[in-house]
Amino acid sequence: MRVLVTGGAGFIGSHLGQALLARGDELTVLDNFNDFYDPALKRHNVTLLEGARIVEGDIRDADLVNGLFDEGKFEVVVHLAAMAGVRPSLIDPLLYQDVNLRGTTVILEALRRLPGCRHVFASSSSVYGGNEKVPFHEHDDVSNPVSPYAATKRSGELLCWTHHHLFDIPTTCLRFFTVYGPRQRPEMAIHKFVRHVFEGTPIPFFGDGSTRRDYTYADDIVHGILQAIERCSGYAIYNLGESETTSLADLVAMIGEACGREPILNKMPMQPGDVPVTYADVSLARERLDYAPQTSIAQGIERFVTWYRSVNGLDAKS
Repeated sequence: MRVLVTGGAGFIGSHLGQALLARGDELTVLDNFNDFYDPALKRHNVTLLEGARIVEGDIRDADLVNGLFDEGKFEVVVHLAAMAGVRPSLIDPLLYQDVNLRGTTVILEALRRLPGCRHVFASSSSVYGGNEKVPFHEHDDVSNPVSPYAATKRSGELLCWTHHHLFDIPTTCLRFFTVYGPRQRPEMAIHKFVRHVFEGTPIPFFGDGSTRRDYTYADDIVHGILQAIERCSGYAIYNLGESETTSLADLVAMIGEACGREPILNKMPMQPGDVPVTYADVSLARERLDYAPQTSIAQGIERFVTWYRSVNGLDAKS
């Protein structure tokens, strides 16, 4: 299949790109290589996508996007490109609105040029806000997001519904739950915590350690995306998570054990936009996508630390 992945130079996008190439798809990546984190990391990621066409550009550039769609004749578009992160969105909400809403609208308008092209949109567990009912189900009320990032992701789902309704674009929205693994963005918790442990510097530890997250290993997310591509029809929303939760305190302890070092904590108050728990009910994805997450948090942390050691030249005793 001819597949476009927006944001394909990023963490999730590069893992997905490898999987698509491995199964013989014709891959185009669109990424602007912005400086949200070190662009050199993203440029390294695309070296792993041998055989893909790499296009450097912004999803808000309608002329570029329309030309790319006309030339590529894509059969599938996986739209991962976005400004990510809850806390950074509090600092610059206008940028998040511009990229995540205007950029998504540009992609949706371009999809009108390719009738029948399947569209998979990356949403987020953050849309559930401070939902106290757990685990989170796709039918839960998501009308009260608690960060600009979350609001843009829920709005993106609504934009996708509107374009599906008006123009019959087959669309599947996937709500990702705290994805981690090799090449994870450096500002995300697991990567950041492992770095602090090896450097012997304090981990920023927000709250009392009781907040819980549903951590999802990259391979499991990629499996879910591939299944969503194959079964994309109509309009649907699915949770993709491990469907189990880990407290912040337990996460730090596991990281310390995997690194062989005692973590140092810098205890801080809870931050605006944070939520007490994320927990995915994945029964719908299991039923309709045959989604089957395989990687426990303990296994995933061990694999991440092994990767971190290898890319930073640390031996097993470091």
